Amino acid sequence: MLELFGTDGVRGTSSHYPMTAETVLKIGSAVGWYFGQQAGGVHRVVIGKDTRLSGYMFESALTAGLTSTGMNVLLLGPVPTPAVGLMTRSMRADLGIMISASHNPAEDNGIKFFGPDGFKLSDDVETAIEALVQEGVELASPQNIGRAKRIDDARFRYGERLKSSLSRNLRLENLKVVIDCANGAAHRTAPEILWELGADVIPVGINPNGTNINQGCGSTNVSVAAEAVIVHGADVGICLDGDADRIILIDETGDPADGDQLMALLASRWAEDGRLAKSTLVTTVMSNIGLESHLSGLGLKIKRTSVGDRYVVERMRQGGFNLGGEQSGHIVMTDYATTGDGLMAGLHFLAEMIRSNTLASNLCKQFTPVPQILKNIRYSKAQDPLLASPVQSAVASAENLLSDGGRLLVRKSGTESMIRVMAEHRDFELLEKSLDDVVQAINSELSV
Repeated sequence: MLELFGTDGVRGTSSHYPMTAETVLKIGSAVGWYFGQQAGGVHRVVIGKDTRLSGYMFESALTAGLTSTGMNVLLLGPVPTPAVGLMTRSMRADLGIMISASHNPAEDNGIKFFGPDGFKLSDDVETAIEALVQEGVELASPQNIGRAKRIDDARFRYGERLKSSLSRNLRLENLKVVIDCANGAAHRTAPEILWELGADVIPVGINPNGTNINQGCGSTNVSVAAEAVIVHGADVGICLDGDADRIILIDETGDPADGDQLMALLASRWAEDGRLAKSTLVTTVMSNIGLESHLSGLGLKIKRTSVGDRYVVERMRQGGFNLGGEQSGHIVMTDYATTGDGLMAGLHFLAEMIRSNTLASNLCKQFTPVPQILKNIRYSKAQDPLLASPVQSAVASAENLLSDGGRLLVRKSGTESMIRVMAEHRDFELLEKSLDDVVQAINSELSV
């Protein structure tokens, strides 16, 4: 059996290993047995999903596997990923599961897991579950098979939690906000919450049909939201991904701002208020070195982790930090949430617009990024071009060229069959040449 877990749970193309009904059934049995052994008689699991057509199939397969080991299943329906983390903890469940492939296209799907504390599982727990999937587990006796029940108010509970993270006096009556929900899990929740807070809401990407999640919209394609901001004269745009755990902002001129800019804003503001734990922001190796220079100038520190918001959260919990995230738009505020929450981060940005009476364009440009290029190369997992000598030589040469004030990062994606090549340097021509040499070496190896 091939490796199941990647950067963020299990993910792949639907009806292809590991995202087949058969394998997901086995995964359900394995996690049900594993957490059933830890539970003190509760045996309760919450399951949420995004709007992919395959979500119905995997919801049923997981439910069958979980109930077969005696776990009781609470079905939340379509909700954002952070809502699952919240509900796992608030409903005293032993396990939380989100069925989603996040920003991936509709043909993909995935499974994210949360422990009873609402945080994502560690590598050690994932390894143990992987072994159980392969070995099989003992099923419950007929009288101990679990039950399944639908929970109808999960998104409302989540909405109240979002609003409770803000000042009770916050009103958004003077803001016109474009919200792009990527035809995903937040297509009802996000517009409702903004409306409840008084914003003039322009919704985009709120008509999911099972196959259009992230399609030409959302945080990975902001052009529709940017156009809506201009056409409607909006003050700001908020672009979420399919499961609403990441955000890209659009200012009033239609320009996008990534997670680095939002983290820079929140870190500086929290530091001013004495709220930034240990004066430190946790982010990944992908964040721009301009962010690090900017925060250093403010007397603040950065801790870097591997790519993936769960690694950010693990580092935050280990070090007692309360703010972290990724350039891609995962923003983690552990004072309020257990995982990245795009909508919560967007609300806190809007709160800062109101507090400071400042245009989004000013708040979105906290620092000038060092020129950065990222290129993605699709490959078959049966191949490993990064082990080839010509590729390693090209990488070493590029690292040497960029060593003075820049850097190179070459890694395999944990969520897609991609090799990601990222380079940064203030000399754009040097940056471009170094990155192209590495990309060409990898492509040459793949074509052999």
